[in-house]
Amino acid sequence: METYEKILVLNNEFEAGLMEEVLTDREIPFGIVNSDDSALGGIMEMEVGWGYVEAPEKYRDEIMKIFEEITSR
Repeated sequence: METYEKILVLNNEFEAGLMEEVLTDREIPFGIVNSDDSALGGIMEMEVGWGYVEAPEKYRDEIMKIFEEITSR
């Protein structure tokens, strides 16, 4: 099994949904980790972003390119 690494920070749930859809369509292995912590009243989200995409390192460039295309629209 491949090791997953933090690839990029997501700003909101909308970006997460778009990334999930595209990465699934392209059959890129990934995970989306939400930084939400209700016990801290959302302070983690303000500090570290909504969450992040994790994936094997070899997909980093492809994922970054996809994210750039999605957020430049």
